[in-house]
Amino acid sequence: MKFRNYVLPIIAVLFSLSSVNAQTVDEIIDKYIEAIGGKEKLSQVKSLTLENSMEVMGNQAPVTEYLLDGKGYKSISEFNGMKIINCYNDKAGWSVNPMAGGSDAQAMPDGMYNAGKDQIYVGGALLDYAAKGYKVELMGKEGDGYKIKVSNGSNESFYFIDATTYYINKSIVKSEMMGQPVDVTTTFSDYKKTDFGIVLAYTKNTDLGMFQLASKTTKVEANKEIDPKIFDIPK
Repeated sequence: MKFRNYVLPIIAVLFSLSSVNAQTVDEIIDKYIEAIGGKEKLSQVKSLTLENSMEVMGNQAPVTEYLLDGKGYKSISEFNGMKIINCYNDKAGWSVNPMAGGSDAQAMPDGMYNAGKDQIYVGGALLDYAAKGYKVELMGKEGDGYKIKVSNGSNESFYFIDATTYYINKSIVKSEMMGQPVDVTTTFSDYKKTDFGIVLAYTKNTDLGMFQLASKTTKVEANKEIDPKIFDIPK
């Protein structure tokens, strides 16, 4: 009886480990890519334009996002009559934040740029990660999903993929804010198939430590013409 009491917990642990290792990190990522539309369909999306409603500190603000695959990502938020802009291209990032006391475009610090530059890609960091020069590692299971670490040079991000739907339900990205390191945690939900056939999370909740943002997407347009010059820092 004592022997059995020792053996059963060991078998349970081994079974748990084998269930994690049953799928490789590439197999999990492939299932994620398939879940959001498949590689072929995603490759046909050259641009995305999204309209969102964001809640921050009890106030509503409209947000428009522009994504030109591999070229740039730009978000424009209108808050209390001011426009807050965050922009990334394939070389650098810049922002305009009147709430921080400046109306001119400012270059992003490297930490902030590296944390957000994957937004310039349809499919994000995980699609064709090796071609981007990234490394991925399966960290095991956490709750009902898989935890994947993505290393991009000195920057690390963590993605949590649901083991049933294979959608990303959470990400943790190491960033920089006001010269201080910060973990940006975003939860994703309300996944829907767009008219173009790809699947996006229509609800995002972002925890920046000092404050939280809640965003709901109200409109998505695929392959709308976007001038790449909008991603250049104003001179």
